[in-house]
Amino acid sequence: MTHEVLPRRTVVWLFVAFASAYFLSTLLRAITATLSPTLSLEFGLQARDLGLLAGGYFFGFSLTQLPMGRWLDQYGPKKVVLSFLVVAVMGCLAFAWADDFAGLLLARVLIGVGVSACLMAPLTGYRRWMAMEKQHRANAWMLMIGALGMLSSTLPVQWLLPVIGWRWIFVGLALLIVLSMLLMAWQVPQWRSAATSETSAASEKSGGILASYSEVWANPYFRSLVPMGFFNNGGLIAMQTLWAGPWMIKVAGYSSLEAATGLFAINVCMLVTFWVWGLVTPALNARGINATKLMMYGVPLNFCVQIYILLAGADAGALHWALFCITGSFVTLAQPAVGMAFPHALAGRGLSAYNLVMFLGVFVVQWSMGLMIDGFKAYGWQEPEAFQGALAVFLVCCVVSYVHFVKHRSDRS
Repeated sequence: MTHEVLPRRTVVWLFVAFASAYFLSTLLRAITATLSPTLSLEFGLQARDLGLLAGGYFFGFSLTQLPMGRWLDQYGPKKVVLSFLVVAVMGCLAFAWADDFAGLLLARVLIGVGVSACLMAPLTGYRRWMAMEKQHRANAWMLMIGALGMLSSTLPVQWLLPVIGWRWIFVGLALLIVLSMLLMAWQVPQWRSAATSETSAASEKSGGILASYSEVWANPYFRSLVPMGFFNNGGLIAMQTLWAGPWMIKVAGYSSLEAATGLFAINVCMLVTFWVWGLVTPALNARGINATKLMMYGVPLNFCVQIYILLAGADAGALHWALFCITGSFVTLAQPAVGMAFPHALAGRGLSAYNLVMFLGVFVVQWSMGLMIDGFKAYGWQEPEAFQGALAVFLVCCVVSYVHFVKHRSDRS
């Protein structure tokens, strides 16, 4: 299938439609950081429970990635994302009516399943419907909309809590998802299946879903990014959507409102960061400064910030976590680069496979951080020291992943 570049006006409306769903998906992704004090008090949750609850979203997200990539290539973004969002509506309503931790966790998994196509669907569509040089910009601005969703999960949610309560907030989110579905049904074009390669087609017939990813797993560029996608990119999301908030409360001594204000500021910074990435990446690519080079030289800046947070302890607050997220944004450039490393017929699977790696990383980092914090406390560490110990383990994993990326740079296509 050839590149079907759509007219500018159509692309704008297409972006708005997809962005509305992605906005809600990231709001739902990050809302547990703001609700953590309320839910902990109401349900008696420990750190490991919070980590598992937040990670449940990403576990549900990860479950769908492999079949979803195949469905995106075959049926197109419109059918796939609308089908999945029905599950998201059910998950929001289930969360609103949950009366114990098991109910909350099941609802979070359903929400994760339901919104799991909200970024992969547009990126698959952009791969065909937009000019190649505009795709990094579209990805960056989708992430900017995602940052706006995370922004809305902080102070706005904190302000609504005493007015309508967290249960009615989730009912409202279910209604907003329905409105987003109507907008996408109206604006997103129908899909014509692209021709698959002979190797891919044969593997699909002989081995099912996993075999249909054989060309993805074999790609050297994809393999070089897997550890960083898991720990660095997954960890960035894990910290932004959960552990930055508890750090500010438990280590830096913020109140719940101060922590929500800090999260608001962090997400404003990320919104601006992704807006800037969208502006500059086309020009940087034109000068030969591609995503690989930017990650090579930019990711170590994030390690410097992590080391400072570790050493500063209680003095590390919202500003430093904002710097962590800003410098961590270099690794997000991998996502569109992976999509463009594959032909049109494999773009959905390439993107979904990387997304699977990344969101499994979020789930593992979010839950393991909680387990480590509780574990260090059980050995007699004070809570701030337990947070620092868990962050130190995370930093080591990120550095090792980066070394793998650098070591395999000659493998990149």
